[in-house]
Amino acid sequence: MCGIVGYVGARPCEELLLSGLEKLEYRGYDSAGLSVLADGEVESVHAVGNLANLRAAVEARANNGAGALPPAETGIAHTRWATHGRVTEANAHPHDDSSGRVHIVLNGIVENHSELRRRLQDEGQDFTSETDAEVVAHLIARHYDGDLAAAVRAAYAELRGHYAFVAMHADEPGRLVGARKECPLVAGLGEGEAFLASAIPAFLADTRTAMPIENGEIVEIEAGAVRVTDTEGNPVERGTEEVTWDADAAEKGGYETFMLKEIHEQADAVAETVTDRLPEADGVDLSDVDLSDEFLREAKRIVIVACGTSYHAGLVGRYAIEEWARVPVEMDIASEYRYRNPVVGPGDLVIGITQSGETADTLAAMRLARDAGATVLAVTNIMGSQATRDADAVLYTRAGLEIGVAATKTFVAQVAAMYLLGLRIAELRGTLPAQRLAELVAEMKSLPSKMEETLAVAEEPARAIAEAHGDKEFFLYLGRHIGLPICLEGALKLKEISYIPTDAYAAGEMKHGPIALLDERTPVICIATESPVLEKVLSNVEEVRARGAQTIGIATAGDRRVAEVADETIEVAATDWILQPIVAILPLQLLAYDIARKRGLNVDQPRNLAKTVTVE
Repeated sequence: MCGIVGYVGARPCEELLLSGLEKLEYRGYDSAGLSVLADGEVESVHAVGNLANLRAAVEARANNGAGALPPAETGIAHTRWATHGRVTEANAHPHDDSSGRVHIVLNGIVENHSELRRRLQDEGQDFTSETDAEVVAHLIARHYDGDLAAAVRAAYAELRGHYAFVAMHADEPGRLVGARKECPLVAGLGEGEAFLASAIPAFLADTRTAMPIENGEIVEIEAGAVRVTDTEGNPVERGTEEVTWDADAAEKGGYETFMLKEIHEQADAVAETVTDRLPEADGVDLSDVDLSDEFLREAKRIVIVACGTSYHAGLVGRYAIEEWARVPVEMDIASEYRYRNPVVGPGDLVIGITQSGETADTLAAMRLARDAGATVLAVTNIMGSQATRDADAVLYTRAGLEIGVAATKTFVAQVAAMYLLGLRIAELRGTLPAQRLAELVAEMKSLPSKMEETLAVAEEPARAIAEAHGDKEFFLYLGRHIGLPICLEGALKLKEISYIPTDAYAAGEMKHGPIALLDERTPVICIATESPVLEKVLSNVEEVRARGAQTIGIATAGDRRVAEVADETIEVAATDWILQPIVAILPLQLLAYDIARKRGLNVDQPRNLAKTVTVE
């Protein structure tokens, strides 16, 4: 979730850019850089680590003979969350073309970067980084003929992926050009100056006049002016908006809490995690994961260890891997696994899932397995975390920084990563017909748009259900098969942020005890999305209603069977049944959120909980 800041105006921009980046630190990053344009020349500084390191690098430049950055009035800056390429100064943005005249900063992923890089290298362009973003600078330079906006439009036409970028050319001081495809980009308009940024907080201290940029639009800024066109160069008329948020709300992107903001960032988190790993229509590219195809093809079994929300993501992964790849998968709570003297060794793949990469029990379980000779894969969101050092290989989720204690976007990113792994193993083992593999790849690519669709549809009914049941003293969640991990995760969200006693059960086990808890005061949340066991779930829903409980069904859009047996329903977008968890969790997050807010609770910092559990 990289951060972009650009400035043109009459003030020296070095501090404006650095301050703007500091306002975007909440997005998460591992390196940073800036480029400023003065007297027809561009000067750049990059640093690995936090923004203090970038400030130190700028200061060091002034003291080591290179000279201070010039008092430029045009510049761009960036915080990078690594996707393509290691965390190094060479891979930090801004990136430039071979001549150093074009500089760009980019948030997102360029899917066809490999083919573009090969073509540009054949034409004589020299690349200096491992990133996908650098191709954009070279591509703009290739099309440049005195008009940066025209070159950006031409480059945009050749790019595939989801991204937003801002370009600067040494021959055009006082001008920046940006483009948006799915990733956020917003302009800020001040007195005699203008900004481009990933989010409003970057310029809120300097102007409250903002103009959102929409998908498929090109934006040009000059001092005090913003011009928006479509990709053909046709003008787009759009007014500005006056931002009324305070600084704290601005970091939340206008949302009332970080948790709500992060719920709405989930489509982006999944897109970042899967898009470049599905470059073709019929396969998965996990070349960024250092596990050989031979090992994945021959592994005897898989063991997944995790805690809390990550455990639920692992459960989804178990169902998917066994269904697609036909490899036996064991699922263990890490705090139990580390003490039960497990039977594990060479030929086993042990997967430790931890969003922070620092969860003590999961790290201990991974070390135990590795010491016993197993190959260990870490699935984590944080580069350089302890899990990445303790594992043989790492599969990164790319959710960006998550501030809310209750996991939302890190959960869906973990599930998406497990889907990728399951499909890759199935591809290598030949356990899925080619047509089925292609269908699943296509559905994976469509998940971000279906998540956005689901969030839009689910918000109102979730709020209404929270209003009707938010004062109840106990909730029961029921699910079967792929729906079971989602009912477990949904129940955990409600417990974490509303403090309501909540139980989650395999629906087939209801008659083995939980049914005794039911009466007319009990809301029962039933995961009833399309699946091979849906008829069984519907039968369980009817049993619940027969005991007087209030039934709330999470149903696949268009399936009227659930509405016939449930008191209330929330529909989610239709997708392949085994991918349903990614959309089915969304209304449960919203429901937990709305109930907690109805009770006046702090959803971002629930009592007694910490974001990272680094002790037993």
